[in-house]
Amino acid sequence: MLSKLGGERWKRQKEEVAQSVRDLAGELLRVRAAREHLPGIRYPADTTWQKEFEAEFPYEETDDQLAALAEIKKDMHSPRPMDRLLCGDVGYGKTEVAVRAAFKAAEFGKQVAVLVPTTILAEQHERTFGSRLSGYPFRVQSLSRFKTTKEVNDVLAQLRKGHVDIVIGTHRLLSKDVKFADLGLVVIDEEQRFGVEHKERLLSLRMTVDVLTLSATPIPRTLHMSMLGLRDISSLATAPLDRRAVVTEVAPFNERRIQQAIVRELSRDGQIYFVHNRIHNIQSIADQVQKLAPEARIVVGHGQMEPKELEKVMLAFMRREADILVSTTIIESGIDNPTANTMIINDADRFGLADLHQLRGRVGRYKHRAYCYLLLPNDRPVAEKAVKRLKAIEEFSMLGAGFKIAMRDLEIRGAGNILGPEQSGHIAAVGYEMYCQLLDHAVKELKNEPVAIVSETAIELGVSGHIPKAYIPSDARRMDAYRRLATAPMSADLVKFEQELTTAYGSPPVTVRRLIELAELRIALSQLEVRSLAIRDGDLVARTPDPGALMARLKEAKGTLRMLPPKPGESSCEVYYRPPENYLKPDTLLAVLRKHLVGSGMIQHAGVRMPA
Repeated sequence: MLSKLGGERWKRQKEEVAQSVRDLAGELLRVRAAREHLPGIRYPADTTWQKEFEAEFPYEETDDQLAALAEIKKDMHSPRPMDRLLCGDVGYGKTEVAVRAAFKAAEFGKQVAVLVPTTILAEQHERTFGSRLSGYPFRVQSLSRFKTTKEVNDVLAQLRKGHVDIVIGTHRLLSKDVKFADLGLVVIDEEQRFGVEHKERLLSLRMTVDVLTLSATPIPRTLHMSMLGLRDISSLATAPLDRRAVVTEVAPFNERRIQQAIVRELSRDGQIYFVHNRIHNIQSIADQVQKLAPEARIVVGHGQMEPKELEKVMLAFMRREADILVSTTIIESGIDNPTANTMIINDADRFGLADLHQLRGRVGRYKHRAYCYLLLPNDRPVAEKAVKRLKAIEEFSMLGAGFKIAMRDLEIRGAGNILGPEQSGHIAAVGYEMYCQLLDHAVKELKNEPVAIVSETAIELGVSGHIPKAYIPSDARRMDAYRRLATAPMSADLVKFEQELTTAYGSPPVTVRRLIELAELRIALSQLEVRSLAIRDGDLVARTPDPGALMARLKEAKGTLRMLPPKPGESSCEVYYRPPENYLKPDTLLAVLRKHLVGSGMIQHAGVRMPA
């Protein structure tokens, strides 16, 4: 629903979001301040063992992975407890970074807890950590509903005695009966997927042990900048070597097309995910797939199965005892199977943008070309919003597309993955840029730093400017230039902006100079608390709650000044300035105002000559 510009509804929404943002920033800064003064674990420098372990990684690390590792190790070498957020697109190597941090903690004799949102992912991580650490004397265990009561009790007893080095589990790890002998590091995978009741427990952990949080939502740059000072953040934005983009195709449900996709994958000795997110008829879909591929071995998995039965299905697929896994979205988080490189998603219009991107991230995790087919129903119409989502996922199929998808999806749900789900609605209410601005202001206010307020002064002098396409050919760069001009809080920002323009594109033309001059005047008026400035019947009319400051600046200007007191119920006065007749040309009036209001700090442009 749209709000009326300047109306009470918009004002109320903005105030509500600002208060929520202050609360969020306050909580994060309190945690950070407390951690600064609490003793943490100071790990030693990398040992020969650590270097050997890292050298055994079978792939080439990306520069981002190495940079993130360096930041994490710096945190672990420091005496204060670590609280770092590691963001990266699906398949960009977050798990390997976490494994190396866990190795460092375990080698120092500390226990590691890896907290994951789903049982399937707990089993997956147990295998990943176990295989990576197989040549070292560290014991890896998991706690999940796949374990019997006896197995769970045995793991708990071993944890208390310190006989388990790394334990992986769902929210079961946060239960009161889980006791550690010497916990040193907690790795949290997708924290936003844990309930409110678990947040307090995680908060208490942050005060005493090192915490590394992994998020598959790439963090946009502006949000990253707004959050600096709130959290330590590392980003993985580079695709691993040999990784290829997933070929993505939106198509109506067509048995012949599905059969071709299955046959092609099986012929190269690969495996297939067939996602159908309706349990009531998943078996009949599996039977349909079986008819299309009679030779294929098919298994079915979904969340309502008995834990042991589901585990058996997933293990069979991972051990290549099955060719096709027909399942619900239980495979969405973290399942890593390098031989599965074709995914078919039935009724794809029912899925959200982020869900589709996460699902697609399950294929293409190795050097083989991967395929993802998004099937549309033949028996019902597809909503317009769903069509837009599917077009976006098809369009953004290149490596690192998560950044673009996160931005496209941000107004709905994206940043909730970073800031917590309760913040997503606030982003939807005021928009992403405004949210980042409010967050930035809240952080600076809480840290007693000066806040540069972006001017909202309206100017109507009959002068206009624009950035010609011939000067900045790129539409995206041109829009960014307009945005920087509109949001510049200080004159110094405009000087820097003009210098950058000149370096990149040459000396700005007259129309661009006009824009910069207007932006400079806007900043000066904002500092004088002028809300609006417009020409009306030969007068220049300004609305301001502090007329004295404006009149003091204009008293040296040629012409006459007068002021009208505020109307009943209003706080702003109207100041009238009537310039001489020969000042009334818009360019001349702009030059006069810049001379008297901007003063010596104004940008010296070769522009209009002042009249006598």
